[in-house]
Amino acid sequence: MSKITLGIIAAASAATGAACTALYYSNTSRKATSPVPITPRSQVSRESRGPRTPGSTQSLVDPAGLFQYGFPGPINDLATRNLYVSSFDRRTRNPLWVAEHITPESLASRNGNRDHSTFQEDAQVPEMFRGKLKDYYRSGYDRGHQAPAADAKFSQQAMDETFYLTNMAPQVGSGFNRDYWAHFEDFCRRLTTHYPSVRIVTGPLYLPRQHSDNKWRVSYEVVGDPPNIAVPTHFYKIIVAEDGKIGGSVAVGAFVLPNAVINSNTRLTEFEVPLEVVERASGLEFLRMLPVGRRKELCKEVECSLIIREFDNARKDRGKGGKEGGKR
Repeated sequence: MSKITLGIIAAASAATGAACTALYYSNTSRKATSPVPITPRSQVSRESRGPRTPGSTQSLVDPAGLFQYGFPGPINDLATRNLYVSSFDRRTRNPLWVAEHITPESLASRNGNRDHSTFQEDAQVPEMFRGKLKDYYRSGYDRGHQAPAADAKFSQQAMDETFYLTNMAPQVGSGFNRDYWAHFEDFCRRLTTHYPSVRIVTGPLYLPRQHSDNKWRVSYEVVGDPPNIAVPTHFYKIIVAEDGKIGGSVAVGAFVLPNAVINSNTRLTEFEVPLEVVERASGLEFLRMLPVGRRKELCKEVECSLIIREFDNARKDRGKGGKEGGKR
């Protein structure tokens, strides 16, 4: 998909997001209750509506009165962890965004071991909106970290926190999560050899594609039992590389990758997009308070290229979807 097409897609998809999944109703019977008598409108006193302001309809209705029974949302389940901060989308059961911070010092520390970590459901999210371990069972997709476990080796707790399902989204395994995407994550880590502070925001996208009738539609798979976790069509990363000086320059790069097998010879710059493309497609705002004068283009400051490494077979075996849906 060309950058121009991606821009058109993003512009055409300001309302991208998940369609509502199937509604499930319980079969429990309800007690019959006596009907509540309704007072005729003519008997409702004008005083009960509150005083009227001449020329104003403020006293006639009170739409915010609903909130006395609870605010409907959206509620984005903000979570603050050691490595990252994340916002969770209850409709798709995927994060909206995950913002992490890495430094040369944090990556050099070796106090966490992923072999001691296990995937876990996030109890901070109400159960009816929570992604479940069973949802990935035989799904054919990896549980793809948004903030990578490899970035959290500075403490075991930080490592463990990257295995919450609120930090996951279904990703194609071989050819993407375990390959090109992993090389991309490695590129982000290597940026700390140029910058003392690197911030990375990662998240899923649900972009439309043009069908045979020339109309654009958003379509994506949903996995789980019952089906409730959306499979993103794309993923984005926004990289914010700081020079460490107060008021200094900030190198910014935005990338959108398809959730699909990507040939390892594909240049990373093929997926570079303007930041506005990610904002339009996600409905999110990034770096609004960063002055334009401090911004630099990341790929003009450093070479945006991947180092392709063949990961050992043991690691790839751990990442296979198989029966359990994948681990990386």
